[in-house]
Amino acid sequence: MNEKNPLVSIIIPHYNNYSILEECIQSIDNIKYKTIEIIIVDNNSIDDSISKIQNKFLDIIIYKSNKNLGYAGGCNLGASIAKGEYLFFLNNDTIHKDDCLDHLVDTLNINQNIASVQPKIKNYNQKTMFDYAGASGGFIDFFVYPFCRGRLFNTIEEDNGQYDNSVKVFWTSGTAFLTRKDIFIKLKGFDEKLFSHMEEIDYCWKCYLAGYDCYINTNAIVYHHGAKTLSHESYFKTYLNHRNSMILLLTNYNLALSLFLIPFRIILEILSSILELFKLRIFHFFAHYIAILSLLNILYLFKRRRLINDIRVINDSKLFKNKIIYNQSIVLKYFLFKNIFYKDIK
Repeated sequence: MNEKNPLVSIIIPHYNNYSILEECIQSIDNIKYKTIEIIIVDNNSIDDSISKIQNKFLDIIIYKSNKNLGYAGGCNLGASIAKGEYLFFLNNDTIHKDDCLDHLVDTLNINQNIASVQPKIKNYNQKTMFDYAGASGGFIDFFVYPFCRGRLFNTIEEDNGQYDNSVKVFWTSGTAFLTRKDIFIKLKGFDEKLFSHMEEIDYCWKCYLAGYDCYINTNAIVYHHGAKTLSHESYFKTYLNHRNSMILLLTNYNLALSLFLIPFRIILEILSSILELFKLRIFHFFAHYIAILSLLNILYLFKRRRLINDIRVINDSKLFKNKIIYNQSIVLKYFLFKNIFYKDIK
């Protein structure tokens, strides 16, 4: 195997919608980097999208699941059969600049301590705008609310080159990121209990706790439709985002810090639910409380904490000291102090 051009396994979890998957694969066919294999993991689609793909693209590996395992489980299935040294996890509603993968591979080749790297992610329909899901690199605040360079909550910036430096980030977006297979396997991949949303944040958090780094290479560019599998209006999406965020808070910090922060986080959940009520989003209102009640699964939380403790070689204070985790509340910055752009809180 060519060390400069290692085999990359492109893993695409899929559930229904032929047209977006076809466009994604056609875009991959046009990339310059050719040392690849493409693995489509079908999460038990109920349409004919996979049979159409099989008939049109003969060299693609299809792995069919007998149930919908979400993004996390689908990607884990793909990784289990992948032959590549690097894994490129990719949403099925993306298209890519032809040199995207070259830049990402270069990043991992140059620095062995980088576990994961993402491209700049822009909006498919408004190509001058950043995309909600990843923008120019992801971060979290100490309450485990995620944000990005180029996107704070629902404020999405236009890309004017203001975040074109390739920097260390806290998380690389599940929309598109490249990681090392050996590290992915070593860290037990994605937590399938999370199903979808924030599983990539959890993975990158584990990378940092294990002593690795995560980066963005802004020379690599991907365009993302977004919300093609699970709508932004879905209350299930609201539930997953808030539940998974609180799970990470309760398990990825040391126990004392987790127990100190969770009451404040629950207060923020209640305030967020009230906002949903004012918007007459009744099911989203209840989603917050179902998410809180899900934290009563003590056995699961205990198993997660044990896994994290086995991984950990870096303590929480070092992540705060090195500004890997934002040590202020992004909620207060955004909603109370009206700091709506990344540059305002940097």
